Amino acid sequence: MVKTPFSRPRSLASLFTNHGHSHSHHDNHHLASTANIISALAADLLSLPDPTPDPTPILESHSFPSLLRSSHKPFAASIKLFSLLKPRPLLALEVFKWRREIAIGPNAIPLASEEYAKAITIAGRARNLDLAGKLFWEAIVSFPETALYNALMSAYMYNGMMRRCLAVFQSLRQDRRCKPTIVSYNILLSLFGRSVLVDHMEAVLQAANEAGVMRTLKTQNTIIASYITAFMWDRMEATYHAMQQGPVKPELRTHLLLLRGYAHAGNIEKMEYTYKIVSKQVKRVNAVFIRAMICTYCKSKHPKRVQRIEELLEYIADAEYRPWLHVLLIRVYAQEGLVEVMKRLIDEAFSRKTTVTTSETMRSIITSYFHCGDVDQLAGFLRSAERAGWKLCRSVFHCKMLMYGMRNRLKEMHDVLDEMKRFRFDPTKKTLSIIYKVYCNMGRRLEANTVVGLMFKFGVVSPTDARVFPSHREQP
Repeated sequence: MVKTPFSRPRSLASLFTNHGHSHSHHDNHHLASTANIISALAADLLSLPDPTPDPTPILESHSFPSLLRSSHKPFAASIKLFSLLKPRPLLALEVFKWRREIAIGPNAIPLASEEYAKAITIAGRARNLDLAGKLFWEAIVSFPETALYNALMSAYMYNGMMRRCLAVFQSLRQDRRCKPTIVSYNILLSLFGRSVLVDHMEAVLQAANEAGVMRTLKTQNTIIASYITAFMWDRMEATYHAMQQGPVKPELRTHLLLLRGYAHAGNIEKMEYTYKIVSKQVKRVNAVFIRAMICTYCKSKHPKRVQRIEELLEYIADAEYRPWLHVLLIRVYAQEGLVEVMKRLIDEAFSRKTTVTTSETMRSIITSYFHCGDVDQLAGFLRSAERAGWKLCRSVFHCKMLMYGMRNRLKEMHDVLDEMKRFRFDPTKKTLSIIYKVYCNMGRRLEANTVVGLMFKFGVVSPTDARVFPSHREQP
């Protein structure tokens, strides 16, 4: 068994910080300088255009080979660089290809197991699973370590390859040279949790307990996240309460998950309480959780929902705009009868190319216009909505028709029928009933009788259906 010539640190951060009294001020300065060099190198690499070019010139211009040779832990610099290149996994793989090349020859800088593990994970992010498997088998010969198994499991988990992930875990259990760690079990928990296979996830927990593996904060948070995905609010809370009583205490990430869970559950009271806890732990809550809270208020009947929504909107930057949230806000202000704000949001949606695709939201908008009594504004909105590709439903035309009829604008009322035909909406009982009642209210019985004839023609009523046109049947 060949081991890496360097002992592995507890964390990458420890490589660039002071470990104890043995480190001099000069050592600390050197580590800080190294970190700056790697950051500058990563910035230059990330500036390279797609498709992924050869990174060799930039690596050599920054004297990265010399940096690796001068370091007593060369793999630390490589891993730091790989981490900074996370947004571009294909580029990171090109850098690893270069790293493998300088690991061969008389002046070779040998690869460490940590570098292989990182490269396997990156290959998974790049969705190159063949490469991930190749690197694993290449490394496991010299470094029979659990971290390599975990990296390959993570690559398969990231790509939703459940069977392959489970096969690697089974191989790990059968490998006498190493054994599963809590990281191995955490990967399986994430795998089953994302797939909403709660029974499988709980079986993994039982197996971890039987193996005597201690849970970590990551374990507990993964469990809570899985219960949220499965809408199992009681088990989510039970896990949280168990953390409060156990050795692994809830931290910020735990409370943020809980916040999202209560938001999805529509439990406003507990959501607000959890938000207060989170606000004490962090200056600014991530927009993802703020949007979840706003969404909950939008769907609730909370008496102060508009006030709460406006307070939360202050924490969302323009760059964090989401069309679906904008549509929800339009609906809320329409339901609350706040027409001016609704109009402003609608105009902004048009300018942002945001579309409304649900009939329910459109009905809320036209109801708001109806209560305003301004049919011309409604007509203008519908023209703009049509051009923007918004969802048009029969109720929209019925509202417009009724408002024209209430103002005795009969020609425009009839023109709505032509609009409906253009959008392939056939007249229904309600369509003709609106026209019938408009004529009855105006005392125009001849036209009302004509509409009744149309009702029979289209087959939307029968002669015995007195509920549709009671005034007609009262005639002698």
